[in-house]
Amino acid sequence: MPFKSQQNAVISIPFLLLLSTLVAFGPLSIDLYLPSLPNITQELQSSDTQIQWTISGFLIGFCVGMLFYGPLSDRYGRKPILLIGIFLYLITSLACYQSSSASQLILFRVLQALGGGAASVLARAMVKDLLPLKKAVRILSLMHVVTMIAPLLAPLIGGYLMLAFGWRSLFLVLFIFGLFCFIAVLFTRETLPKEKRGGSISKAFTAYKHILYDNRALSYILCAGFIFGGMFAYIASSSFVFINYFKVPEQYFGFIFGCNIIGIMIVTFSSGSLSHRISSQTLLKLSTLIALIAGILLLISAYFAIGGMWLIIIFATCYISMTGTIGANCIACLMSLYPTQAGAASALIVATQFGLGFLASIIVSLLTLSVALNMAIVMAVFGIGSFFALRFSH
Repeated sequence: MPFKSQQNAVISIPFLLLLSTLVAFGPLSIDLYLPSLPNITQELQSSDTQIQWTISGFLIGFCVGMLFYGPLSDRYGRKPILLIGIFLYLITSLACYQSSSASQLILFRVLQALGGGAASVLARAMVKDLLPLKKAVRILSLMHVVTMIAPLLAPLIGGYLMLAFGWRSLFLVLFIFGLFCFIAVLFTRETLPKEKRGGSISKAFTAYKHILYDNRALSYILCAGFIFGGMFAYIASSSFVFINYFKVPEQYFGFIFGCNIIGIMIVTFSSGSLSHRISSQTLLKLSTLIALIAGILLLISAYFAIGGMWLIIIFATCYISMTGTIGANCIACLMSLYPTQAGAASALIVATQFGLGFLASIIVSLLTLSVALNMAIVMAVFGIGSFFALRFSH
């Protein structure tokens, strides 16, 4: 699959589509079976909290896996590490299909995420291998738009597949998706030449220390992490909020979820187009401000029961629409600070996103108020965190 070096700064359309597909590993692995969570709870005779752990466990596996894959890819190259991760994802997807209890499903979801984390983190590092900052921001934004096509359709397709074939069929779909990516990566050339790789494993992992002690880097990491934490609070709760609380039929849940994905696509595409005229800092300040306001309004709406389901949808959509442009700009800015440790930098920021996502999903499951208010509280608090984290050293 052809592409040019950073000097010429061009990525082919087929390669861009592959990168976007690789980044979709995480969202697709979660969103496809969101409408099935209540059904899985019943069939496995478990509680809502236990089944929510299949999401939380996935986030744990993603975080741990990425923290290893990033430095290893800086040392050994992107392609071999990527293939190993996807192979693990394939095996564990079949194991999830065979699960007979909630505990088994949680375990295999953690292992599935350990494999899938390679695709998510290394796709972003590969962009920095090939492009300078300005073009990297636009490509990361465009990748996010293309990536959102899968989550847009996933809950809708997942709902109908669950009704027709049961929830286990969803993991066969994930296996087929992973197999396609594995084959595509086999025919892709390495993006990190040997002469640009790190010297030793210990040196590769030491990069984490340098990044974390840099206040500028830490502000980007926490800004992206908090806003994604708020988004994952929505992901973990939305099916219970709309299907159980507001009594929306399972097959229609995908349309509600799709409002958020359409918002992400519109905002991300717009910010990508503006990136050559407006600085990344300006875009980040504006986006985090909008998310902050939307989160507070969402909390007010849920607490006082104003506007019912529709205001919840509107404010949540405004909030989540900001996640794409915040993530793309934070990731590109961080990797530009550490171009020779792009794998470690990408791993650290994306792992923090999923780590705070895990924390948010846990907090949501522990709160004892109404499911809608639980979700709104966590989204508002994490939106505030993202807003102030960006201003930590800027």
